[in-house]
Amino acid sequence: MRRRLPDVEDTLRILKEKRTRPLHRPPPPASRALRGFMKDLDGRFGQGASALIARWREIVGADIARRTEPVKLIKGRNGAPSSLEIRVAGPSAAIIQHQAQDILARVNVFLGADAVGKLRIVQGPIRRAEPPPPPRRKAPLDAATEAELMESLSRAPEGRLKDALITLGRGVLRRGGS
Repeated sequence: MRRRLPDVEDTLRILKEKRTRPLHRPPPPASRALRGFMKDLDGRFGQGASALIARWREIVGADIARRTEPVKLIKGRNGAPSSLEIRVAGPSAAIIQHQAQDILARVNVFLGADAVGKLRIVQGPIRRAEPPPPPRRKAPLDAATEAELMESLSRAPEGRLKDALITLGRGVLRRGGS
């Protein structure tokens, strides 16, 4: 035997009489829950290698940063100072080895006194490349050359073809073509 479905009035009555269970609240975002814990860890153990990677150029200078990159910070045992492993581009290793004390001093200024006691140099390709220089904008044509170009294209019909021809003409004339 089939059960009949309640109509609208019965549905409203049932909903008023029965108390429904509240919806389950989702957990708070992990960042909110871990914020205090991470702040405490940062205060106890310092910023670590990720801070070095982000600010390496500022710490060691542009010349050394171009040839090196920090790989990892190896924590010392029983409270001993840490070791910093850096990757050096091939033939620059000898130069960097002579500057090891300066690099250690700069890193210790950033991370805290005696945070790093030893520098470990590993030869290999630098993984992060320098950003390419921004493209240069070419100087605009002088007024006489621009007028001559417009006059030569005055008979061309208006539209996309004429715009493309003007752009092409400007490019050729900027390069010194005739």
